[in-house]
Amino acid sequence: MDMNDLVLVSVDDHLVEPPDMFENHIPARYADDVPKLIQRADGTDAWVFEGQEATNVGLNAVAGRPPDEYGAEPTKLSEIREGCYDIHERIRDMNANGVAAALNFPSYPQFCGQYFARAQDKDLGLAVLRAYNDWHIDEWCGTYPGRMIPQSLPPIWDPELMAAEVRRTAAKGCHAVTFSENPTKLNYPSLHDPHWDPFWAACSDTNTVVNLHIGSSSSVVITSIDAPVDVMVTLQPMSIVQAAADLIWSPMLRKFPDLTFALSEGGIGWVPYFLERIDRVYKMHRAWTHQDFGDKLPSEVFLDRIALCFIDDGFGIEARDKLNLDMLNWECDYPHSDSTWPVAPETLAFHLDGVPDDQVNKITHQNALRLYSFDMFDRLDRDQVTVGALRAQATDVDLGYRSSERLKKTGTDTVTVLDLARQLPTSS
Repeated sequence: MDMNDLVLVSVDDHLVEPPDMFENHIPARYADDVPKLIQRADGTDAWVFEGQEATNVGLNAVAGRPPDEYGAEPTKLSEIREGCYDIHERIRDMNANGVAAALNFPSYPQFCGQYFARAQDKDLGLAVLRAYNDWHIDEWCGTYPGRMIPQSLPPIWDPELMAAEVRRTAAKGCHAVTFSENPTKLNYPSLHDPHWDPFWAACSDTNTVVNLHIGSSSSVVITSIDAPVDVMVTLQPMSIVQAAADLIWSPMLRKFPDLTFALSEGGIGWVPYFLERIDRVYKMHRAWTHQDFGDKLPSEVFLDRIALCFIDDGFGIEARDKLNLDMLNWECDYPHSDSTWPVAPETLAFHLDGVPDDQVNKITHQNALRLYSFDMFDRLDRDQVTVGALRAQATDVDLGYRSSERLKKTGTDTVTVLDLARQLPTSS
């Protein structure tokens, strides 16, 4: 398929929240208590909520920044690309990249809404979280119908509230929720615990996909504090194999046969060996571990129920015959440091060379639209959202680097995990 004829739907992009996001969505009695964006003494921005500070760190929004200015320092809105937080500019950046639609993960609330979960006043925390979801669905996604796939945050501190919020947002057309790939790291019960059953049931009943993004346990893969940061960046996507093992051996896939998970930003090249391994474990050990998949193998259940997501994974595409083509999804990861913006079509087309058109269509958009119950083509004609058509609307978008004097790096020493940790903000 010609690159300009591709229809690209990204199942993993990110947003940086704007300062006015709560104005139209919070109940009046909580209007003075919502998180507020302030500028700190060092000139960086921070969100403040019940005394807790949360910042947007540099690696969350590096689109358009020279690579030698990457880092984890806290930033301010004026130092990042407007498309990170302004929906109108985001659509222009998507057009320039030939991306038809995208699903966005949060920034300062963290992947599971942990920032809101730490509220002392749980009623306030719930009101703020619901206001966040309404802003995301009604404004961020609703301003340009057909271009943004909505996703909700869960009130993770209470599975019954989580279930109610899934049902409430599903009624608004949202069929994605972000959750943790290892909730024990957040001091909650594990994926094996029936504690979460009301949540799983609501997701199953409403055809809501549970997205497990790498890093959603608020932890990173660290081999040692003096290891180069490259070690952490290398291992982070592959570490989701731990979540994959938890999912397949936990009871919820069999307990809730219509429940679907997605391993967001997890890649796909590692999956064929993982499938081989879980089947061998099942055959060799089921007699004493008492696992029972009925007339199926673990690999078959995994392939049927777990959506896989990749950014730039040539080996995974080559091994696609070992996977379920109906569950493969493409990601752009704008504006994070692994993103292929603004050359996503060129990057992806290289790996799709020689792949049959029907398979290309599944990987690039059809699977995403089906999984997330998103009716893009009810709103937009296909010829409006091809790479070529979208880029034709964005010839005036500035794609050049924007440098910041404050973020320029000096020296050539290897950056270690400890160096990175010293840059990361702390929250009370």
